[in-house]
Amino acid sequence: MSERKVRVRFAPSPTGALHIGGVRTALYNYLFARQHGGDLIFRIEDTDSNRFVPGAEEYIIESFNWLGIKFDEGVSFGGNYGPYRQSERRDIYKKYVQVLLDNGKAYIAFDTPEELDAKRKEIPNFQYDATTRLSMRNSLTLPKEEVDRLIAEGQQYVVRFKIEPNEDVHVHDIIRGEVVINSSILDDKVLYKSADELPTYHLANIVDDHLMEVSHVIRGEEWLPSAPLHVLLYRAFGWEDTMPEFAHLPLLLKPDGNGKLSKRDGDRLGFPVFPLEWHDPKTGEVSSGYRESGYLPEAVINFLALLGWNPGNDQELMSMDELIKLFDLHRCSKAGAKFDYEKGKWFNHEYIIHMDDRKLAELFMPILKEHGIEAPMDTVATVMGLMKGRVSFIKELWDTCKFFFVAPTEYDEKTVKKRWKEDSAVCMAELADLLESLDDFSLEHQEQVVMKWIEDKGYHMGNIMNAFRLTLVGEGKGPHMFDITAVLGKEETVRRMRRAIEVLK
Repeated sequence: MSERKVRVRFAPSPTGALHIGGVRTALYNYLFARQHGGDLIFRIEDTDSNRFVPGAEEYIIESFNWLGIKFDEGVSFGGNYGPYRQSERRDIYKKYVQVLLDNGKAYIAFDTPEELDAKRKEIPNFQYDATTRLSMRNSLTLPKEEVDRLIAEGQQYVVRFKIEPNEDVHVHDIIRGEVVINSSILDDKVLYKSADELPTYHLANIVDDHLMEVSHVIRGEEWLPSAPLHVLLYRAFGWEDTMPEFAHLPLLLKPDGNGKLSKRDGDRLGFPVFPLEWHDPKTGEVSSGYRESGYLPEAVINFLALLGWNPGNDQELMSMDELIKLFDLHRCSKAGAKFDYEKGKWFNHEYIIHMDDRKLAELFMPILKEHGIEAPMDTVATVMGLMKGRVSFIKELWDTCKFFFVAPTEYDEKTVKKRWKEDSAVCMAELADLLESLDDFSLEHQEQVVMKWIEDKGYHMGNIMNAFRLTLVGEGKGPHMFDITAVLGKEETVRRMRRAIEVLK
């Protein structure tokens, strides 16, 4: 690490929901910034006005609030390097476009879409570059007077970057090492369009990163082919000495590893690819989100962190603080990471297991209310402690443990056939009387008394306990029997038993 202050950025486009791959990129930037005592900038790249979607920016901010990824400055967060929305920086970009033009590093091109199409038909694999630009309509081939006249007449134009051919461009990547690309394969990229007076991504992100003193650009692998162009732009501006270090993250792949993860994969296989549910204002389509699907934000963070990075040991469960401490870009994979959505469920299951019972009870309370149940917090917390190991999502807890709150009105046919013996009604009546007679209904005392009764009577332990469970739960599931009776209490336990005897005898 150099002495330079670490400043990183996450710069999404407000064109729709935030893809889970973008969340991971933001997370890695956040971990890196926190580990090095640096700043994380939130910038909105909205130069493509045609693709702007209302509500997308607010959605992105809400997603990060839910996930616990905190920005230090940027859109809606303030800071000293604004404005942080690219559409509000037009005059800044114009100034730097002029710098490139004045220094002969860029030129103005007037070629119409029709003229460009004609060239593509004429020249196979046409590319606007050093070999073709002198045959096109631009400021390199037209007299200055004509260029000025065309601009004055309002003729639309673009500004293209003038790339010198046959130069090896070196990009040092923290994850991939030295990447070398010959400039001859690069085209003279469009940097600015007069039609909307906005720069393209390539110019805007270079100017913004420089002016915002970004020290490291941590972004997806899909930007690696553009990195040589960006290096050449830094050089053209004379900013090579303060150029950020690059790290291009591995792609998130489909669960089978064949290609980049898409929303269609989630729709097909039944998992979300967005952090929050997204309502598309253009199509009305609703896409599922991790929050609404019942994932805990900490579980999503932990799951995503390990897609393309490992801590160098076998540890899988890590809090945000642990991730900050352990994160190292050098331990990121070069290869794409398969999106194992089943592993995502496993992380959620583990986080539920490790959650404080009272906190889990607070999250479960709204589900109880939906079913018209009012229950004391202590009781709900006890039930959570008994049942949380059996679910992957909080919403699954109702089906798993509703018998604690609602007495069975029906008894599972298969379980009755298998577990309710000829003498079950008589034995359960005896057991109900025994339990009703107890002054001490603590779990330990109940168990001691019942076990002694079974032994003294010479009853079959399995038959008694299976029938006992059926009377209280209505089927053959649930935790230890005396955990159930301790929660239900004496009155409810006996009431349920006597009702079951009446129904099943």
